[in-house]
Amino acid sequence: MVYNGKKESLVLFLGDIIFFFISLWIMLVVRYGGLPSQELFVSHAVPFSMLFAVWIAVFYIAGLYEKHTVFLKKKLPHIIFQAQVINSIIAVLFFYFIPYFGITPKTNLFIYLIISFGFMLLWRIYGVEFFGAGKKENAIIVASGSEMKELVEEVNNNSRYNIRFVSSLDLDKVQGVDFQQEIVSRVYGEDIHMIAIDLRNEKVEPILPSLYNLIFSKVHFIDMHKIYEDIFDRIPLSLVRYNWFLENISVSPKVTYDALKRVMDIIIAVILGIIALIITPFVMFAILIEDGKPFFFIQERVGVNNKTVRVIKFRSMSVDLREGNNARRITRVGAFLRKTRIDELPQLWNVMKGDLSLIGPRPEMPELVKVYEKEIPYYNIRHLIKPGLSGWAQLYQVAPPKFDAAASETKTKLSYDLYYIKNRSVVLDIKIALKTLKALISRTGV
Repeated sequence: MVYNGKKESLVLFLGDIIFFFISLWIMLVVRYGGLPSQELFVSHAVPFSMLFAVWIAVFYIAGLYEKHTVFLKKKLPHIIFQAQVINSIIAVLFFYFIPYFGITPKTNLFIYLIISFGFMLLWRIYGVEFFGAGKKENAIIVASGSEMKELVEEVNNNSRYNIRFVSSLDLDKVQGVDFQQEIVSRVYGEDIHMIAIDLRNEKVEPILPSLYNLIFSKVHFIDMHKIYEDIFDRIPLSLVRYNWFLENISVSPKVTYDALKRVMDIIIAVILGIIALIITPFVMFAILIEDGKPFFFIQERVGVNNKTVRVIKFRSMSVDLREGNNARRITRVGAFLRKTRIDELPQLWNVMKGDLSLIGPRPEMPELVKVYEKEIPYYNIRHLIKPGLSGWAQLYQVAPPKFDAAASETKTKLSYDLYYIKNRSVVLDIKIALKTLKALISRTGV
């Protein structure tokens, strides 16, 4: 296995629980100047255990149980700090406003927060590296394109994975390559037992007989698509062909999933709709004061099966008609509405009608769809399912496309959309919903 996400998540979870309780024990030692009695430890462990359960949920929403890619590792200290700040606020509210669970003196809580933050930072940055350390298996990758380079860079620069690519064979340059020297000799000379390969690439055909012979040398082969998808949570577009879609994409109804999804859409839309009704007068008043009417903006988007749907939002842009200037600009109120996603609350009506779902690929404007259909292969596949207010791509794409046509960024967006379409489930939808909540609270947007 290149990456065992479940194993790493379990190690992270168990480590967090252990260090939560170790921090609690050390806090009592520091506070009372000696080893705590069993009675003293239990009196603190019971209420803190309830708090730990909430903290674990915060860690999950913050993404601290996800794959530690190179990109995530760079952001890890900041993510941990944010999560611990939220956990500290929750702890203060828990002990100060629920007298039944109060601890005396309250100094214990603040000592604990400092100690636990230090342990958590060290555990997350260094501890997991220690437990994950082990002998790496030498491997060769046989593929082509930018995804191959991206995969090699990620695997070779991240200690989380149990392999290391010692060589790569670019299928676009396979002609003229000495296969015996490039592959066979390295297999025996560098103790290689794994080859990651793009078997869907037609250029791999001429070397298959030679690869077949390596089976007898105890070399096992692994699909490069699988490795890439497991690591990056998206589908590598340059590697997929028509047969991939035939194997992995289906529009056959998932009766239980579809029913649960629709029920959840309606329930959550009603709850959020009540909140929307409360704040709508204030939003309308703010729009009126700055830029006048209208309050709402209706726009056409492409929905499931390429059907056009009309979505409604609070208006966030103004049209400056002074001296013949028709340029549109985002108002100050509009900027706030977009940042907080309040501008999209009226779309809950679209969810109630069934035009949109809460979770799914974000719907695109028809004029941009026409452009992308010409420039991006398989783009229409994203219209096989109902679009949503929030989706996998919105949470994980680092540089998403904005308002103008951007084929390169949209290709990456499509790779995330395909991952969702292939793997959609209730569990994945809940994960997206929780991550969306985190993004809204932190005001990072989705």
